Amino acid sequence: MAEVRTLADLARVLRGLRRRHARQRGRQELTYRELAAATGWSHGIIGEYLAGRVLPPTDRFDALIALLGATPAEQGALATARDQVEEGRRRALPAERPVPRQLPLDVYGFTGRTGQLTLLDALLARGRTVVISAVAGTAGVGKTALAVHWAHRAAKRFPDGQLYVDLRGYDPERPVPAADALAGFLRGLGVAGPDIPDGLPERAALYRTVVAGRRMLVVLDNASGADHVRPLLPGSPSCFVVVTSREDLAGLVAREGASRIELDMLGAAEAVELLRTLIGARVEESPVDAAALAESCARLPLALRIAAELAVTRPEVALAKLVAGLRDEQRRLDLLDAAGDPRTAVRAVFSWSYRQLSADAARLFDLLGLHPGRDADAYAAAALLGTGLARAGRLVDELARGHLLEHAGSGRYTMHDLLRAFAVEHATETHPALTRLFDYYRYAAVSATAALFPYERGRPSPAEPETPIPGDLAGWLERERANLVGVAVYTARHGWPGHCVDLSRALWRHFEVGCHYQEALTVHTCAARAALAAGEGRAAVMANLGGIHWWLGNFREARTWFGQALAAAREAGDLEAEARSLGRLGVVSERLGELAEALEQLREALALCRRTGNRHGAGTQLINMGALYRRLGRPEEAADCQLEAASVFAEVGDLRLRGYALGNLGALYGLLGRHADALTHLEQALANCRESGDPGGEGSALGTMGAVYLRLERHPEALDHLHRALAISRETGDRSLETETLNTLGETLRAMAQPDSALARHRAAHALTEQTGDQYEHARALEGIAHVQHAAGRTGQARENWRAAAGIYRRLGVPEAGRVLALLDGPGE
Repeated sequence: MAEVRTLADLARVLRGLRRRHARQRGRQELTYRELAAATGWSHGIIGEYLAGRVLPPTDRFDALIALLGATPAEQGALATARDQVEEGRRRALPAERPVPRQLPLDVYGFTGRTGQLTLLDALLARGRTVVISAVAGTAGVGKTALAVHWAHRAAKRFPDGQLYVDLRGYDPERPVPAADALAGFLRGLGVAGPDIPDGLPERAALYRTVVAGRRMLVVLDNASGADHVRPLLPGSPSCFVVVTSREDLAGLVAREGASRIELDMLGAAEAVELLRTLIGARVEESPVDAAALAESCARLPLALRIAAELAVTRPEVALAKLVAGLRDEQRRLDLLDAAGDPRTAVRAVFSWSYRQLSADAARLFDLLGLHPGRDADAYAAAALLGTGLARAGRLVDELARGHLLEHAGSGRYTMHDLLRAFAVEHATETHPALTRLFDYYRYAAVSATAALFPYERGRPSPAEPETPIPGDLAGWLERERANLVGVAVYTARHGWPGHCVDLSRALWRHFEVGCHYQEALTVHTCAARAALAAGEGRAAVMANLGGIHWWLGNFREARTWFGQALAAAREAGDLEAEARSLGRLGVVSERLGELAEALEQLREALALCRRTGNRHGAGTQLINMGALYRRLGRPEEAADCQLEAASVFAEVGDLRLRGYALGNLGALYGLLGRHADALTHLEQALANCRESGDPGGEGSALGTMGAVYLRLERHPEALDHLHRALAISRETGDRSLETETLNTLGETLRAMAQPDSALARHRAAHALTEQTGDQYEHARALEGIAHVQHAAGRTGQARENWRAAAGIYRRLGVPEAGRVLALLDGPGE
């Protein structure tokens, strides 16, 4: 077995096992789908393992090598090698890693809990997971307050940072899945979005790798159960975890050795002390009434804070009168039969506080409980109420002052889950309010994307809502992205399918350019189902879903969705959608090696765009056709297409796509030896893409410039541009750009007499193309590998790879076939 030091080495061994297993069976290598069927994993993640992009978790690695026929001795050696790779990756993490500081604000006026704080300090010294659970499942007892207050107090003891997530475990509609929580943690730890794996086990494994050896605090708030928490537990003893839950999480105690701190209501003296901190001198003046008020609140911090706010806002009312009012409220409610049940007291305090609100504030409180997102601002409040922004802002302030809303920063507010449940119980006329809210989000999303991408056609045209939308629409899209996903999911499930479809149609380009692939996958998947109920938009949302799979490198799955989009467009007689679907089918057909079919699809798409007068769409198809003509060795037609496309986009004012046309023209001139013209066009393409905020176009221009510098034998400049392009490809998740850049890097390094480094780049490209199905770059990788092998005297292996490359090139009908066939006609072994 070859020496294994890196993830690429390990992946190479896995691929070798796969080839050997095929030879032993006398059959073709197991495909990704066959491996997926045998393991129950996705074929995409199997591709990640074999490409060397993701390190398999230990259990999966063991299962995979056994499936690929490793002997028992090999299994032991490979398991050791895998662990060494993981340790090496941990040590290789850059010293200047982000230090997350995710703790929410400390609780004002925190009082008591001295014993629990001391116990947390003691447990920290032992380095264990701690569960803060409520006695008898009581909510509002102050679990979060204790965890956050202690975390702030102990923060200096965690120099590598603090991670925090509210898992919303008792929200029936909106609990945070462990996979989403891990994505947030990984982003906070500096992992780029496209490098975050899709699957939960893979995200958990990467998370454990990134935090290994770091002195970090992890606060997992409001967990629904042990399984909700387990994927979020670091594997390193250097990390300390605090979990809060209404449950006792006995499974964590039994299996993970967690310690439990049970939290009950405050002691009598602590409860009065909290009231003294919040209310002030009136507690000293009326100690008996203060004690009675504390008891009426069941000595629960949440209820005590709400009651204290009522006292503060009514300084002229004696505490005795407030106590009497609360007792009357408890008798009036009679919500629970069990006398003395603390939940009865909490609900009584909620109701008592609720009855003191103005009528409009009470109505807003009810409606905010229905909001499907994680937080809300005054604009959302105005939409729910159907009122002006200033009025909504005053009512939000009224609720926040009464502790019925919690500040979430930057003019945003969230609601305790108990208060949310209480609000939902009281909400009436919910459908009109939610419709106004969803109308607001839809219209604002359409307006924002229209401002960012004014030349896109096919977006919905909803009526303007009665309530205002923010002026900073680009910033609004970023702030509201999580809420927009929540709204899309909710509307698809609860009777507003058209809103979900319209959000998909409005947001698709924003998601793609911003590399928000997981959000896009969620929205477009929901929209594909919702379109059936909505009776419209099927072609658009299926094309959007295909587009995300294209960006993720799942070309075959993308083709399936584009094909369904085309069928839906033709069924509906929608020529615009038919043209878009045909164009996207053409691009994916080219990647999968069906060049003749691709050209026909692109020609048909162009004809439809011209027939419907869609100049922008026609320009897009010209870019794609020009790139295909270049691949087919038809330079004059390629140049004509790109020049016409550049003219179209200059005419309509789309700087970004004019950059794409100029970049493709530069690539063509580079192949023709017109290097000065190539660099001139590529510099302009680079400037255009940067100015329009398109990192994918920027990376493509840089990579093509690198190829031109290679032909000019200006190798240091080639390497510089290619490394920048590769970094962008990995930041954006653009697999096509990554593969092409890896192959060009391999060619550059080979020209610089660095065969080992060249071979590593070509092999990485080869592994990626096995996953994506990109036929041209697959052949190019094989050709590059063969050149290195031939130079090293491994002539037989080289000829085998050249022969495979030539077969692909001939099937594609590209001129590279002749070049490789000439090599094969040369001297043999």
